[in-house]
Amino acid sequence: MVLQGACRLMPEGAAPIELGVGDAVFLPHGSAHELADGSSVPPATPLTAPLTSLAEPDDQAQPDGHQLSVVMLCGAYLHDRARLHPLMGELPQIIHLSARVGRRPSLRAAIDLLGTELERRRPGVDAVLPSLLDALLVYMVRGWLDEQPRRHAATGWTAALRDPAVMAALDGIHGDPARQWTVEELGERAGLSRAAFSRRFTALVGRPPLAYLTWWRMTVAAGLLRDSDAPLSTVATRVGYTSEFAFANAFKRAFGIAPGRYRKQTPEMPPIGDRRANTPRPQ
Repeated sequence: MVLQGACRLMPEGAAPIELGVGDAVFLPHGSAHELADGSSVPPATPLTAPLTSLAEPDDQAQPDGHQLSVVMLCGAYLHDRARLHPLMGELPQIIHLSARVGRRPSLRAAIDLLGTELERRRPGVDAVLPSLLDALLVYMVRGWLDEQPRRHAATGWTAALRDPAVMAALDGIHGDPARQWTVEELGERAGLSRAAFSRRFTALVGRPPLAYLTWWRMTVAAGLLRDSDAPLSTVATRVGYTSEFAFANAFKRAFGIAPGRYRKQTPEMPPIGDRRANTPRPQ
């Protein structure tokens, strides 16, 4: 996200993208790229240290005397590639959300709030940052969805997220994965008959309703095993299994490994409070 000045994003094997104040770029697949300003200064070298404050560009200069004129806010999201959500697979290599007057006010507001929190570091910042980063991701994906022509999204998750009936069912599954959902109940939420709902859901989501329910339960369970020390019986209950044995069998079918072994072999993700924005070396 460009907070001040202008620069170029240079993706590997693709044409440069000119960026201005308020522009945001999201690289869902971690595509290789470089950042550079409009001068002869070499592209920035990646820097992985957490951003603790926003630099004052007027107070910094390169060894050759070149005055800094670009301020950027950069961050990263970590996700489990072994359990990648289908929507992520549909996203392009680069999402460029340009700043236009009156466009994407929620995204602009999230960027402004994030920049303010990082600059001032007021009490409670560690509680606010994770929520802002989560919101930012949602707004970036929404921004991309809003720009997709409806005629080009007849199937897949792009279409599913625009379909009120399918979204009603997905909201139910995501909100209460432990519930013993039936296709009839999900169809009622969608306002469709059992058969019509099942056809529509399967065509857009790529899985029948109950197959997706199982997929989502296992995804939630994997996160609980990785990020918490909850007993297996508790994890089983939270994802809708009445016995630890039944849960273990379902988990092994999904992952090819018992849940206990999965927990031991899977590295822990950073705590939620560590999902901080990072900055590249000033340009």
